[in-house]
Amino acid sequence: MATDAPPPSKEEPPSKEEPPSQEEHRLPSAEEFSEVQQSAEFAELRRSFRSFAFPLTVAFVAWYLLYVLLSNYAGGFMGTKLFGNINVAFVFGIAQFVTTFLIAWWYSRHAAAKLDPKAEAIKTRMEGGA
Repeated sequence: MATDAPPPSKEEPPSKEEPPSQEEHRLPSAEEFSEVQQSAEFAELRRSFRSFAFPLTVAFVAWYLLYVLLSNYAGGFMGTKLFGNINVAFVFGIAQFVTTFLIAWWYSRHAAAKLDPKAEAIKTRMEGGA
């Protein structure tokens, strides 16, 4: 559909926002990124992340595969009624959701306590040039 309206101008109208603060963040150079990547501080941040995330990922994937394998090959066991119409498969399925949320909650606490302060220190130093 064609219109007779002219295209919008490239100029932006003057902004009524306050001017940027005097404390501007600078962009680090590629060399600075490489230096930080090789630093002991960054290695510690990586180690803290990996020592938490990798074991939990392996444990959760193993738990999930156990659930899938039991569902496929141990139908009698998974169909065992625990109470009422609740069977082992249902309890394991609900436990999958519960463990997912627990791991997410646990990770957010770990990140806030251990990872975020280290990452923020690195970011501040790189942006501020300190």
